[in-house]
Amino acid sequence: MRHDVRTRYTCHVTMHIGYEALYFLAPYGALYVLCCAVALIDLRHGIIPDWLNLAVAALGLANLVVTECAAASVSAIVMACLVGVLFWLLQRLYFRLRHVNGLGLGDVKFLAAATIWVGVAGVPTLLLIAAVAALSVAGGLQLAGHEMKRRTSIPFGPFLALGLIATPAVQSWLG
Repeated sequence: MRHDVRTRYTCHVTMHIGYEALYFLAPYGALYVLCCAVALIDLRHGIIPDWLNLAVAALGLANLVVTECAAASVSAIVMACLVGVLFWLLQRLYFRLRHVNGLGLGDVKFLAAATIWVGVAGVPTLLLIAAVAALSVAGGLQLAGHEMKRRTSIPFGPFLALGLIATPAVQSWLG
């Protein structure tokens, strides 16, 4: 009899851990796929499609509703809108000063959608990861003999996608 109780308990614990892993892996696995699509499309076409930004945002909201509550998703939407407006204003200001786009509107929308996943506090980490990765690639291209000038354009979407994928891990690691 004692053996049966232990077996039943072990199965219960295993199923509980399985559901927790599923709640983590399903949304983050889907996010990984969406981020790969963002990177590939931005590299090939120089844009991040609106439908892809909406998919990132919708998946983030669904994840919040399942893991937290509906009120958390409302707060996340408000914060995402504020971040989107802030980066849109920065994008417009840069264009006015330099007469060149430093950040595309797809990048701005992606940052807003990413805010749903990482929160406002995670946006600086996401941007740091993206900027360091982009500068590393630009430096590597320069060292490889590609001429990098002030007007050389490198799609930033792949680096933002990398930042979005890496930021939750960094946030978890930092506690």
